[in-house]
Amino acid sequence: QVQLVESGGGLVQAGGSLRLSCLASVSIFSFNAMGWYRQAPGKQRELVAAVTSGDATTYADSVKDRFTISRDSAKNTVYLHLNNLKPEDTAVYYCNAWALVPGTIRRNDYWGQGTQVTVSS
Repeated sequence: QVQLVESGGGLVQAGGSLRLSCLASVSIFSFNAMGWYRQAPGKQRELVAAVTSGDATTYADSVKDRFTISRDSAKNTVYLHLNNLKPEDTAVYYCNAWALVPGTIRRNDYWGQGTQVTVSS
């Protein structure tokens, strides 16, 4: 049973920083990619950043140059470093991991429970 547990959310003033952590119950090498999504009230969940097993990264345009995704395989943890936060970054942030089902083109997605990030102006 794969579990992803996020931590590190909170209330911060605009311009501040946070670090989110996502601890996996299995080796992060079990996944093809891991990433962070966010969902603000009344909006769809959107991809914020992701890192593949080959260390390729991708970011939403709205967070480029402000957020950084990284991973520590020894700790089975993926991080999201949030800098220069803006009120529009307020959302619940979810950790995601996915892995291809062997012998198929299907994938299994795993989600954490989410952590709230609130940025005050």
